[in-house]
Amino acid sequence: MNQSERVALVTGGARGIGRGIVLNLAAAGWKVAFCDTDEEIGQQLASSGGHELRFLPGDVASEADVERIVRDTAAWAGRLDAVINNAAIANPETGPVEELSLQQWQRRLDVNLTGPFLVTKHAVPHLRKTKGAIVNMASTRALQSEPDTEAYAATKGGIVALTHALAVSLGPDIRVNCISPGWIDTRAWQGGSEEVAPLSDRDHQQHPAGRVGQPGDIASLAAYLISPEASFITGQNFVADGGMVRKMIYEE
Repeated sequence: MNQSERVALVTGGARGIGRGIVLNLAAAGWKVAFCDTDEEIGQQLASSGGHELRFLPGDVASEADVERIVRDTAAWAGRLDAVINNAAIANPETGPVEELSLQQWQRRLDVNLTGPFLVTKHAVPHLRKTKGAIVNMASTRALQSEPDTEAYAATKGGIVALTHALAVSLGPDIRVNCISPGWIDTRAWQGGSEEVAPLSDRDHQQHPAGRVGQPGDIASLAAYLISPEASFITGQNFVADGGMVRKMIYEE
């Protein structure tokens, strides 16, 4: 199938890693619908020209919003071949667990974990028709932690488990994988025009790969996982972190 006939839905696509995925797929010829709660930045990206993009404002924690977003995507493009569940509250720090409010905890679960479930639920009938694929965005924080990040870590660990559960339930019609990014420098991918200061050599040297990651690193992997070339891959968690989780660090 010609790439221009394939349709992807990317959640949280206005900024950061999601923005990188939207632009990567569009440059490869995909028709890309994307949603975000930031309407201003989303509309700016959709109208940037040169690609076939459709912005759909909405909150993935709202089932009514999700149902509309998936329905409008299918109506706009006539089909759906891939879903990238990227939307999340990105700030992992919520303070000491004994001070973590139920409201903060629940909001992260609603966006980071329930959101991908809802998008998948409503996208599955369309993806079955096209033998499509889903990529969920987890994090290396599903595998290791800093202090005071319980809510975020729990949601990302849940994404890893949700991924293999869905892969078993939805296969062989639909493949489901997830990516666990490490440190990805998204500062220049927020939709603004602010100058971004270079990272330090020490920042880059923490990675066995020799550098901090960029959104394109994750976008390229996502594009592969939804491609026919990845037809034998499902239920997997791909860690893309420049090797940081494999590096033993001792404070001097």
